[in-house]
Amino acid sequence: MSFLPHTLITSPRLWLECLEHLQAEPRLAIDLEANSMYAYRERVCLVQITISEQDFIIDPLAVDDLSGLGAIIEDPAIEKVFHAAEYDLMLLKRQYGWQCHNLFDTMWAARILGYERYGLANLLEALYGVKQNKKFQKANWCKRPLTPELLAYAQRDTHYLLRLRDHLAHELAAAGYTGEAQEIFAEQTLVSPNHQAFDPDGFWTISGAFDLTRQQQAVLKALYAFRDQQAERRDQPLFKVFSDKTLLQLAAAMPETIRDLHDVFGMSHGQVQRYGRALLQIIMANQQIEPPRFPKRNHRPPDDVCNRYERLHTWRKEKAQARGVESDVILSRDALWAIAYEHPQTLDQLTHVKQLGTWRAKMYGEEIVKLLNHP
Repeated sequence: MSFLPHTLITSPRLWLECLEHLQAEPRLAIDLEANSMYAYRERVCLVQITISEQDFIIDPLAVDDLSGLGAIIEDPAIEKVFHAAEYDLMLLKRQYGWQCHNLFDTMWAARILGYERYGLANLLEALYGVKQNKKFQKANWCKRPLTPELLAYAQRDTHYLLRLRDHLAHELAAAGYTGEAQEIFAEQTLVSPNHQAFDPDGFWTISGAFDLTRQQQAVLKALYAFRDQQAERRDQPLFKVFSDKTLLQLAAAMPETIRDLHDVFGMSHGQVQRYGRALLQIIMANQQIEPPRFPKRNHRPPDDVCNRYERLHTWRKEKAQARGVESDVILSRDALWAIAYEHPQTLDQLTHVKQLGTWRAKMYGEEIVKLLNHP
């Protein structure tokens, strides 16, 4: 299998030349590299694109205007091939506002076909004998300059994707699953960007928060806010300031001296030096304040809805086992809940459950309606 040198795009002029090539293609393989492990707010640091005869690596830190790529991403006449597209599409939508149309996701294609190991490295090794080097999985992709080794690693993420896409598309067609795949691909493009605004009550999601005393919970809330402030100021991810477990133990132990801080899980010497006095002040200041309000509990669905959901859940599990796929390939949890709530009594009513999809309504509709009508 040929492996040609990539073309690195690091200027507006080179980008315009690259864009001419991309606009002439009916399909592109795309991957992104981001810096989620190195920044407070992750951003796209690299865009890899493969067309029929060329691999491009685009540096968005050097090219300000990528709107031409956005037009391609949104063009339904051009197929975009990703592997595990959800995270990348979320980044593109959040950072640039682009909505992808005409997606082929090789990870989902492999899952629909029942591949047990559907990571890109697994598929390339199993199908083509290509071994991917995982050495740079945790690299800081926004650090410049990028070494030749890093660029070669990035190139491999799209270099084989078009060939893999054709291989899996042939298997989908032979198995009669093309329609199912197209429906799932379209659903993947509807991903919503995750909420990034700081939530002062987010500390309740830390494991063990509900086991603390009320005053310890007040301290934890204050420490949680302090961590976010420091992460933003230093442009670091939260875990590089303090782990959740460290925050919890600080709140539980309520250390009173610098020496006490050294005994807290996860507190390094550098962290004690950098944050120690501020932590002690926060802990002391928040021991006597009014405890935080408990979060609102989600209301349990009505018993009849829960009963329908459980029957649908069991049916889905059995269907997946018989086909040799994971359960969410058959139907998503959102679809199960939507059906359980709406309780369609006929095929026509079932088709109006938008989370189900046309292909799956046709494939599983009669079974689902029969299941709902005969408890």
